[in-house]
Amino acid sequence: MTHILNYIDGALSPAVSGKQLPLTEPSTGLGYGFMPDSDGYDIDRAVEAAQRAATAWNKKGPVFRSSWLNKIANAIEEKLESFALAESKDTGKPLSVARSVDIPRAIANFRFFAGAILHDASDAHADRPGELNYTLRHPLGVVGCISPWNLPLYLFSWKIAPALAAGNCVVGKPSEVTPLTAHLLSEVCQEIGFPAGVLNIVHGTGLAAGQALVDHNAVKAISFTGGTTTGQTIAASAAKSLKKVSLELGGKNPTLIFADADLEAATDTAIAAAFSNQGQICLCGSRILIERPVYDKTKALLVQKAKALTVGDPLAAETRIGSLVSKQHFDKVLGHIALALGEGGNLLSGGGRVLVEGRCEGGHFLAPTLLEGLGPACETNQSEIFGPVATLQPFDSVEEAITLANDSRYGLAASVWTTNLNIAHHVSESLECGMVWVNCWMLRDLRTPFGGVKESGVGREGGTYALRFFTEAKNVCIKTY
Repeated sequence: MTHILNYIDGALSPAVSGKQLPLTEPSTGLGYGFMPDSDGYDIDRAVEAAQRAATAWNKKGPVFRSSWLNKIANAIEEKLESFALAESKDTGKPLSVARSVDIPRAIANFRFFAGAILHDASDAHADRPGELNYTLRHPLGVVGCISPWNLPLYLFSWKIAPALAAGNCVVGKPSEVTPLTAHLLSEVCQEIGFPAGVLNIVHGTGLAAGQALVDHNAVKAISFTGGTTTGQTIAASAAKSLKKVSLELGGKNPTLIFADADLEAATDTAIAAAFSNQGQICLCGSRILIERPVYDKTKALLVQKAKALTVGDPLAAETRIGSLVSKQHFDKVLGHIALALGEGGNLLSGGGRVLVEGRCEGGHFLAPTLLEGLGPACETNQSEIFGPVATLQPFDSVEEAITLANDSRYGLAASVWTTNLNIAHHVSESLECGMVWVNCWMLRDLRTPFGGVKESGVGREGGTYALRFFTEAKNVCIKTY
């Protein structure tokens, strides 16, 4: 059995209370270990360690901090296969995906911000003779980073890397559903001698450890990725002390396919956008909008390609769809499918459990599911299902496509497929979301802003946007003569 521990002040330790939570491998349904059930006492210990380390970490300067981030990246890369196996085991995702996407991206996150902090610049303004204004940016001190279960190390590192690069000390709270790679990161930090107290990782539930982190007076900012309801709770708690918050929340993202699009490429990518990571990515395109003249042809291609996806053991090379993250989540997604059928939806593919023989016979596998016949106002097209479920809707004009795409309380991302440059620009400008991909999906330049509008969140991550969030600006005005 695996025994995960908290990482506080450079040492691994259990929760102060001694309480533990069980861990289950979703692809088998079997328990594999335990993790600390931490609470406010553990958060207090972690924050105190971060406070002790904060001054020295900041004063060492960006070159020093950059070198340590690169050392972390190198250490993870040396153990890439171990990290990938752990990520696959913890989440149920195919090992091939963890090996080629999740862990390499975590490595890239550390390396990117290791470089970005060396090239960060401040503003200076000399608008009038004898007057100079310049901006200083100071780290906040101790910050909290709370990450989700769907892309565990990928998104944990996406938060802690810029926070550390900017000169802050971090208390991180990974998801209690998928804590394994965060624990491996703790071990890596110990092995390379990472400065004690600069990064602290506390495991536990959101209600206990997470809320204690959000409420702690010495924590100056919270960066959170997860569900919209939880994000609203965090925002309300942080507002009491006017604590800075960055909230990357849910999505109900549209994929818009126009009649002039390359349908083979569009449907290939629409399938990837709908079902990658078992549909458990906030950026997944779960509403596929298709211009009516090509609706039937596009539908046939989508159904054919969805049915061709191999659902199976995450360790098998041919597997493209692994297990959902837990039985609880599996049941929730099945409930959404039943609701869709009750709303009058027509099932085109999938819709039920896939039985995987052998070691995964107790796993939580769901066939890639496509539905049609549901209006934009129905619950299935409004709620974030966060599973391998997507709907098809026809449209008759550019403006109708925009209206359908914007008919959501979310506004994270969209994908637009057309060869008409005027349509591409007009639709991209008109969509109410934070990110638009044209003739592609999930291509990421880490310098660009990442985040959404409406109930998809507050703030932006990535590049200078993240470094700015984790610092405070101070203007200095000097009269020179």
